[in-house]
Parts: sequence; C-alpha cells; structure tokens
Amino acid sequence: MSRTASGAPAMVLATVCIAQFMAPFMLTAVGVALPSLGRDLGASAMQLGLIEQLYVVSLAMAMLTFGRLGDLVGQRRVMLPGLALFTGLTCSLGFAGSVEMIMVQRFFQGLGAAMVLSGSLAMVAAAYPPEIRGRKIGLVSAFTYAGLSVGPVLGGYVTGHFGWRWVFLMSAPLGLAATAMCLLGVRRDVRPPSEETMDWPGAMAYAASVCLVMLGAAHARELPLGPAMIAGGLIGLAVFLRLQARTKSPLLDVGLLRRNRFFTLSCFAALGNYAATFGITFLMSLYLQYAKGLPPRLAGLVLLAQPVMQVLASPLSGRLAERIPPARLATLGAGISAVGLLAAAASISQETPCWLLLLELAVIGTGFGVFVTPNSTAIMGSVQKRQFGLASGMVASMRTLGMAVSMTSITLVFAVFMGDATITPETLPAFLASMRVGLIAFAGYSCLGVLLSFLRGARSER
Repeated sequence: MSRTASGAPAMVLATVCIAQFMAPFMLTAVGVALPSLGRDLGASAMQLGLIEQLYVVSLAMAMLTFGRLGDLVGQRRVMLPGLALFTGLTCSLGFAGSVEMIMVQRFFQGLGAAMVLSGSLAMVAAAYPPEIRGRKIGLVSAFTYAGLSVGPVLGGYVTGHFGWRWVFLMSAPLGLAATAMCLLGVRRDVRPPSEETMDWPGAMAYAASVCLVMLGAAHARELPLGPAMIAGGLIGLAVFLRLQARTKSPLLDVGLLRRNRFFTLSCFAALGNYAATFGITFLMSLYLQYAKGLPPRLAGLVLLAQPVMQVLASPLSGRLAERIPPARLATLGAGISAVGLLAAAASISQETPCWLLLLELAVIGTGFGVFVTPNSTAIMGSVQKRQFGLASGMVASMRTLGMAVSMTSITLVFAVFMGDATITPETLPAFLASMRVGLIAFAGYSCLGVLLSFLRGARSER
C-alpha cells in the first residue's frame, strides 16, 4: 500500500465519503433554493440558470486536470486545498449580497469541488487492496447518490423554514470536518522521482473546449450561437486529442485509450449510463406535477424511489464485485436500467398509475446502483497505480459529461415538440409525446452502455 493508505485507510474513506456527499448536495439543494434566492436578490431567470450552470461547467472543465495533477504531486496535496476552497466559498455564499457575487463564487466553488472529487477514487483505490476495494468504492458511491437525493428534500425544507442562505451555511460544518480529517488523518503521499511534468497548455485547451461544449449545449436553442459553440468545442477536443498524442507528458495519455481497450470502453459505458439516468428526475418531476396533478411534496416522495435504490444497491454491488468480475456485474446493472427505461417509455401516458412509475423508477435506480460501483472498480483496477488520479478524473468527467448529455437531450426534444410553449392542459399531449421520445433516447443511451460494457469483456484487478 501507499504511505497514505498505510497511515489511516478509514480516515481516507471517511474524508472521501463526506466530500462525495457535499459536492452533489451543493448542486441539487441549491437548485431548490434558486426561486427564493432570485426573489431576494432580484435575479433574472438567466442569472439563476447561470448559478447552477457555472458550478457544473467548472467541475467538468477541471476534473481531468486535477486528477492528473494528483498523480504527479500526490492526491492529498490537491484534495486538501480543494476542501479548504470549497468550504470557504460554501460559507461565503451564505453571506453574498448580490447575484453577480454568487455567480463568481459558484464558479470557484465548482473548481474546489473538482479538486476534491477528481482524486477521491484514486485515494480509496490506493488505500485498500483489490480484494476489498469494491465494497469501499460502493460506500463512496452510496454517499454520492445520498447527496443527490437528500439535496432537494433538505434544501427545500431549510429554504422554506430558514431561508436560502442557510442551504450554504448548514453545509460549512461538514466541509470543516472533512478538511480537518484530511489535514490530520491523511498522510502525505511519497512520490518517487519522475521526469513527468504537468501539461498546463493541454489543461487550458481541454477546459476551454469542454466549456464551449457545455455552454453551447445549455443554449442549444439559440441559433446560431449554441450550435456554433458546440461545434467549436468538439473541434477543440479533437485538436486537443491530436496534440496530446504528441506531447511528452500529456494531460491525457491517448496511448492508454488506444492500448487499454478495457479502460476506454469502461469510461464510455459510464458516459452512456449517466446520460441515460440523470435526466429522469427532471422529466418525471414535470410529469408528476403537470400530467398527474401531484403537489411538489408528493412528487418528491415518488421521485425518491430511484436515488434511494441507487444508495441501497451501490454498497451491495461493491461487495458482489469482490466475488463476481466487476465488468460482468456492471453489464448486468446497465441491462436492468435499460429494461426499466424501456418499460417507462412504453407505458407513459396521463393514465399511468403511480405504483407503476414507482416500480419503474426503482428498477432504473437499482440497475444504475448495480452498474456504477463495479464499473468504477473495474476502471480503477485496469490501470497502474501511478495512473489512479487520471482514472479517477476520467470517472468524474464521464459523470459530469453524461449529465450534460442527458439534460441537452431533454432540451432538444422539448424544442422540437413544444418550441417555446409552456406546459398547459392544451399542450399536455405535446409534452407527453416529448417525454416519451426523451425516455426512448435515455433507453438508447442505456442500451449503448450495455453494449460497450459487454464488449470490453472481463479483466482482473491490478
């Protein structure tokens, strides 16, 4: 084991679990608080959208960079300042006096989250041997989805009773605890001498390209700006990959993607499954409130079926991954999610009973929970120890990019079927048609994930 791992594996795991809870919690909990924040500070709809968008964009821009940096200087040296930055800005946001200040701070809060998340799995993978690594990664995954699922519920309650500022302020103690644990309980990495250097030009090119793609996707309906930004970002990523193949110490080892077919297909399987599942909550929330007429509180309870099953299935699948080849288990999980999505697409109508929706959401959540932990375990086990940070950053990048693909797909489907129309009883048939197409698209992403997961075969852990 590394010196980090030999110092206090349990402390490493606890620090990572808290961090993995906080970052997604700050995404979903703040989303619920935005209407109250907007009324208080006089923010426009575009500004409110940017508050969420800038956090996600900065995460996606920086994940790969900080994962690679952690491989070079040690994951703790990246995580500790990241925790300090994230916690400091989380507290500061609770006292912000203008929406412009919030937007700036949310961008840098996202950078802090990227510093924390990019190397989290690398630290856990280094702290535990392969024979028990799966269950530990499963626990980390459970905390991630707990943050996503608890965020809307707790964020809504706190906003309603204490105000939007307390959504930020109540999270600061968790950040302080994680920072203290990382400082006192996680030892420094001991890195052997290396001639490798950080590819900062590549990092800037990657960040700019991802930023263009994600901002363009969010504004895909604005012609020609949105599509032009997406095209520019994709061209930038192609140029980035070409240049990386010629760089002595690249940010992304393109040779690894070419040589390690298992690693590459595992990453793209993750992208497909995140794209398939992230937008479900958004679509179902609109459906339950507009088509079924449920109040927000009841709709939220129905929607909990998916993340709760993900939280329950992730640790269990982590233990199973120690007995069953992780790649095969991940393929099974992706298949279960695909079945749930196909069933939802086939059954969705205004008359669909809520018990059937609950069952379908539970199946989707179970399948994804069975997929994500073994898949992450397989990715970490397919590279050498010195590449753990890169692999961890790739896992986090696939998650963020998958989320972007999911939401962009919904935006495009609504644009085609509904245009600028709001959801009313008159436009409900168009909404249901667009929702059905969206679910079919998600099922397609999931089936693609199943295929990629199957094609990689099985591989033993390093």
